[in-house]
Amino acid sequence: MLKKDSLLKGTLILALAALVARVLGMFQRIPLEYMLNEDGQTAFIAANQIYLLLLVIATAGFPSAISKMVSERMAEGKYQEAKRIYKAALVFGAVTGLLLALFMYIFAPMYASIANKGSITLAVQAIAPALILFPVIAMMRGYFQGRQMMAAGGISQIVEQFARVILGLLLGYIFLSLGYSDDWAAAAITFGSVFGSIGAFAVMLHYARKLKIQDKKYEGNFNAEARAALMPNQPFTIENGPQLKFRTIYSEILKMSLPALVTSMTINLVYTFDTTFFYRITEKVYSLVHATEVYADLGIKAQSLAGIPPILAIALGSSIIPIISAAFARKDQQEVNKQTSAVLKIVCITGVPIALYLTVAAYSVTGLLFTSTRGSEVVAMLCIGTILQITMMTTNSILYGMGKQRQTMVNTLIGLAAKVIISALCGMYFGVAGFIIGSTACFLVVTLLNLYLIRKDVQLQVLGKRWIPYLIAVIISAGAAWLTQFGVLELTANIANKLSYLLAVMTSGIILSLLYGILLLKLKVITTTDVESLPGKLRGPMKKVMRVLRAG
Repeated sequence: MLKKDSLLKGTLILALAALVARVLGMFQRIPLEYMLNEDGQTAFIAANQIYLLLLVIATAGFPSAISKMVSERMAEGKYQEAKRIYKAALVFGAVTGLLLALFMYIFAPMYASIANKGSITLAVQAIAPALILFPVIAMMRGYFQGRQMMAAGGISQIVEQFARVILGLLLGYIFLSLGYSDDWAAAAITFGSVFGSIGAFAVMLHYARKLKIQDKKYEGNFNAEARAALMPNQPFTIENGPQLKFRTIYSEILKMSLPALVTSMTINLVYTFDTTFFYRITEKVYSLVHATEVYADLGIKAQSLAGIPPILAIALGSSIIPIISAAFARKDQQEVNKQTSAVLKIVCITGVPIALYLTVAAYSVTGLLFTSTRGSEVVAMLCIGTILQITMMTTNSILYGMGKQRQTMVNTLIGLAAKVIISALCGMYFGVAGFIIGSTACFLVVTLLNLYLIRKDVQLQVLGKRWIPYLIAVIISAGAAWLTQFGVLELTANIANKLSYLLAVMTSGIILSLLYGILLLKLKVITTTDVESLPGKLRGPMKKVMRVLRAG
């Protein structure tokens, strides 16, 4: 039987899936630096980025809209309307996926001309067919999230990444072995996304079939157990009135999805701007050869590592939208306050230290994973900015669940305008640093505007008087990790570089984790109440640790 997931469980499922996906995505980019020259790497980056942007356009924020609409209907007992919304979304996904796949393939040469890099055409065309299935997959994931069943989307995401990464790299290796150029090899690797879409679609079909069988059983037997399983807060009913027209559904979805489109595209638009205009804006700062090297460092090294810290925010966003939406539908303000505060607290305690670690340990992490430490400063700059990216993404999801899609869209547009202006001006003088400054400014502007909106309707209780102890814990643990890293590198200077970097990464990571955890408990940033909310298997050990530390 498929069961609904709580916020914590749903978040853990999606976080695990996102972690696996990001690690595999990073794993793909690491061999790329060893397999391809800088031109091949830039071809892969450009193709992947424009594909991701068009994928967001193809779904147009539908998954989030579907999740919200379905969760509200289910909370109100309107099961047939929820199913009708799902069917309409699938039709839209199938049509837009086919049209955008054709568009991407046909206009690939034009995009290469705009980016001033003709060698990326093959890679862009190779990844285009993946757009055919992914919009439908996104609609299915949105429906399952609306039913608060996160496992389907999480498992499909993992299967997708395994197929995309492994088969893509294998195909690229075969092309290189046969003597093809790096441009052709990059195209072969991007084609792995097509294999990923097929694998993900197969998983979603499996779960859709299981859910269909389960729902038919409930429709035929409206007993108390079935009602509780599907809708614990409302009676289970089947409407006998006229069906919702697709036109009505699309009208409602588009009102919600247009703002979601803009907010969902934020990161893609930021990186696509960098991809498209990097060579043109930095032509006075770098030579063509140097620009290609720096751009490869930004796209292959920095962006892949910077994608790790926001994993929790992505998972929390997907989990929190249906829960807050359902609470709003029930007019349960206390639940809204509780869930909003909880999600921001989780982000602060678990998301920020990861970004800080990748910043302070950027030199060793880059040296360990890639061919050299070149570009580690770019990695550090981009990773520190992800702290604000995390808060931006989380607050976007909260506002979306509160029904403030339009206000969120306006905030995002203001942030994107700041990105374009600052990156264009600073990029002409500071090169890649100027682009990263513009991105960080975008995240900061959107976060501040979002928090202003949230505080109008929600009584936030995130850390309260514990902000100063929290910041002390963060600063001390990050500083200790930085010092440990270079201390280990100095002590291991005479051994193999990779082993030296590995020891530095492991030691600094252990120091940060232990010191950060101890300080959170010792300074009472994490309280007994927080520990009580943990799952049973974690609650007991955490209580013992708290007693030992506070007794000492």
